[in-house]
Amino acid sequence: MLRAVLPALFAAAAQAGPQVDVVHWWTSPGETAAMHALADAYRAAGGQWRDVAVVASAQARAVVLARMDAGHPPTAAQFNPSQPFRQLARQGRLHALDEVARRGRWAELLPAVLLDAVRVDGHLYAAPVAIHMPAWLWSSKAALARAGVKAEPRSMVELFAALDKLQGAGLIPLAHGGQPWQDLNLFNAILANQGGRELYQAVFRDRDPAALQGDALRQVLVNYKRLRRYVDAASPGRSWSDTTALLVSGRAGLSFMGDWAKGEFTQAGQLPGRDFGCAPGLSPRAPYIVDGDVLVFPKDRDGSARPAQELLARVATAPATQLAFSARKGSIPVRTDLDTRSLDVCAQAGAAALRDAHRLVGNTEMLLAPEQLTALERAVSDYWNRDIPAQAAQQTLAKILTDRRLP
Repeated sequence: MLRAVLPALFAAAAQAGPQVDVVHWWTSPGETAAMHALADAYRAAGGQWRDVAVVASAQARAVVLARMDAGHPPTAAQFNPSQPFRQLARQGRLHALDEVARRGRWAELLPAVLLDAVRVDGHLYAAPVAIHMPAWLWSSKAALARAGVKAEPRSMVELFAALDKLQGAGLIPLAHGGQPWQDLNLFNAILANQGGRELYQAVFRDRDPAALQGDALRQVLVNYKRLRRYVDAASPGRSWSDTTALLVSGRAGLSFMGDWAKGEFTQAGQLPGRDFGCAPGLSPRAPYIVDGDVLVFPKDRDGSARPAQELLARVATAPATQLAFSARKGSIPVRTDLDTRSLDVCAQAGAAALRDAHRLVGNTEMLLAPEQLTALERAVSDYWNRDIPAQAAQQTLAKILTDRRLP
């Protein structure tokens, strides 16, 4: 199927059969299916794919770094557009993709916020593969109907009203997994939806002292902590997948989680719009937080891997590959020029948001150094779980985000 629709520009490369070994952590059923779509596309372009799957992201990155240090790097590796990726680029350990990007018209077809995330000192060092948004609002249609909630909330006021009705019906109003990363993810969702793009950017991108000390952020913290009364007693330590299962079963009404949660609904045979709701924000203008997967291409000793790397970069960003990958993984294509009507309504809503540059913001992993992100996660989780005044939590966040000792 893909062989018939891939662009003719791959035909010349088909005779050479360049081989890539790709280190990645696409190991769940949906992720594996998406990886096979990418691998099949590369083979259809004449290449040879060698799969190196590692269960978790941290371990996969450790494998990549160990191989680079030992002098036999992988041809390609899955990464996130994060500060560790930028460090590798600045150390001169990755091949730049400027020519691939120029020929592929990335500047015209990919969102600027994503290109900025993979641009280091004026050069592009990664091929974007998929976009994930970590703050989707999910709902159980059955739970909302049982509680008398006629429509998914589209404002903070409507959110709390719906949570009250769900609680009154004896359901779990807000499904939340009480792990530190999930606590921060929920905070980011409230910051984006209540504070808007301007406050989100001021806090995480600009680290503006006035915003960090202002009343708007304090009110975000107040409402974030207010959500604590709507989670169930089994929340602490629960995984995101087990938490999503509460919505799938109709035991819980609402949840903020990334679009990877969609796979839990689809595996249960549920359909968006019929069995569950999905919204990339509380309002049509809510910020769309951009996160996702990229491929990086470590430098080899003699540059012989370069043709294979450039072919994979072109294949990964080709229209047919993008649609096939996203349909299997639940992500959004990185290109804004595609006809996404073949994707489900959730993906179509995400793709529409992606085309609105005024809604796009970077994820904290893009904007903060690892040390800052770890400290922020710990502080937000402490505030969620302990009796800490909002003003004290705000001072802690301001200190972390303006600490000059952190990059």
